Amino acid sequence: MKIIILGAGQVGATLAENLVTESNDITIVDLDPDKLAVLQDRLDLRTVVGSAAHPSVLRAAGAEDADMLVAVTQSDETNMLACKLAASLFNIPTKIARIRAADYLKHPGIFSPENLCVDHIISPEQEITDYLRRLIDYPNALQVLDFANGKVRLVAARAYHGGPLVGHELRDMRKHLPNLDARVAAIFRGNHAIVPEGRTVIESGDEVFFIAATENIDSVIREMRNLDKKVRRVMIAGGGNIGRRLAAALENEYQVKLIDHNKNNSARLAAELHNTLILVGDATDETLLGDENIDDMDVFCALTNDDEDNIMASLQAKRMGARKVIALINRASYVDLVQGGEIDIAVSPAQATIGPLLSHVRRGDMAVVHSLRRGAAEALEAVVHGDSKTSKLVNRRIEEVKWPEGVTVGAIIRGEEVIIAHHDTQIAAEDHIILFVPNKRMIPKVEKLFQVGFGFL
Repeated sequence: MKIIILGAGQVGATLAENLVTESNDITIVDLDPDKLAVLQDRLDLRTVVGSAAHPSVLRAAGAEDADMLVAVTQSDETNMLACKLAASLFNIPTKIARIRAADYLKHPGIFSPENLCVDHIISPEQEITDYLRRLIDYPNALQVLDFANGKVRLVAARAYHGGPLVGHELRDMRKHLPNLDARVAAIFRGNHAIVPEGRTVIESGDEVFFIAATENIDSVIREMRNLDKKVRRVMIAGGGNIGRRLAAALENEYQVKLIDHNKNNSARLAAELHNTLILVGDATDETLLGDENIDDMDVFCALTNDDEDNIMASLQAKRMGARKVIALINRASYVDLVQGGEIDIAVSPAQATIGPLLSHVRRGDMAVVHSLRRGAAEALEAVVHGDSKTSKLVNRRIEEVKWPEGVTVGAIIRGEEVIIAHHDTQIAAEDHIILFVPNKRMIPKVEKLFQVGFGFL
C-alpha cells in the first residue's frame, strides 16, 4: 500500500517503523526536519517537510495516488483538515485521524463523508486509559487485551514458583480446571518464543499468554501464580488527559487519589472529578507520598508527560511500599530498561495505540490488532469470508489448515458464542478467529490465509 503518515511524533514514527518492514510505500510529513532526518536514517521511507494541512505539501507527499492517509499530528484541527483535503482534492480512499479532544468525540456526525470525511478515528488517550484500566482490574497480569467487544481476553501473566501449573505440562490444565476452557497461545522464556503443546512444561519466570472468556480470566491466572488481593486503592501521578480520564473511569469503583503539580489544573480536576481526592504537589516528594499513605496503595500509576519523572515517582512509590507500580514511558528505549525490576509494568503509549491503526492497514478483514512485545509479535482477530471453494479456511478443521510456523489459534467467535480452539474445531464462514503471531514476519502469510479467492461475491 502507498501510505502517507502526517506527524513524526511517537505514534507516527512507531507506525512508520511497523509498516515499512512490510513492503509498504511510506511517506511521512512533519514540520521538524530533524525528526524526519532521524527517521530517514533508520528506515526505508520518503520524508516531506511542511504543514500537514497544506494541499501543496500533501501533493508533494504523493496524495494523488495514495491508498491511505493517516493524520497523527499533535493538532486535532490539522488532522481533520488534512482528511477533508485528502477527500476533496485527492480522493484518497482511506483516511484516519488522531483525535484527542473529548469535545469532538462527543459529536461523531462531524466526521461523516458529508462533513470532515474521516473514515476512522483513533484516540490514543482513550486507548491507553482502557489499557490501564484492564491492568488495574487484573493486578496479576502483565497485559490484558480485549477481543470480540470484550467477550474474550488475551492475558499475559508471569508464572511464579508455587503456581499450581508451574512445573507441570500444559495438558494438566484441564485436570485443574475441568469445567473451564482456556488456551495457552504462547510462552516466552526470556526473549525466546516457545510454541505451546500438550507436553510443554511451564517454568517459573515464563511469560504465559492465554486466551479465555472474560469471566474465566482470574481462574486461569490462578494456575500461573498465587493471586494478590483485589485492588481497592489507586494513586495517580499526573492530571493530564490520561490521568484525568483514568481517574474518571476508576473513581466510582476504587478509592482514587490524584497528584498534580499545577494548582489551576488541580482546581479544574477537583470540579470535574467528584469521588477523587485531588492533591497539589510533586509525585516524587517523599514527604507527600508518606503523608498520603503510599504504603497502603494497591496500585500507583505515574502518568505525567515526563518519562524521568514517571520513573523516579514509580521507584519512590515502590520503595515506600506501593504494591504495584505502573509507569507511562514514551521513549521506547526506556521501556525494556525499567520493566520487570522495581517498576512492575512500563506502558509505551505508542505501542498501546498502534493496534487500531494496524487493523485498518492489514489485508483481509481484521477486526482487532494488538501489537505485543514492543512490536515483535501480534495478536489478531480476523474475520473469515468466502465458502469452501474460495477460502482456505471455511469448512476446514484447524489441524487441516497450513498455519505459518509458530502461529496459534486461540479462540473462535461465532455469533455470540465463544469457542476455545482445539485441533478438531471446524471453521465456518463469518467466524472471528483470534490468532497469536509470535513473529510479525509471518503476518503476510496470515493475511493470505484470510483473503478470498476469485469467484466469491
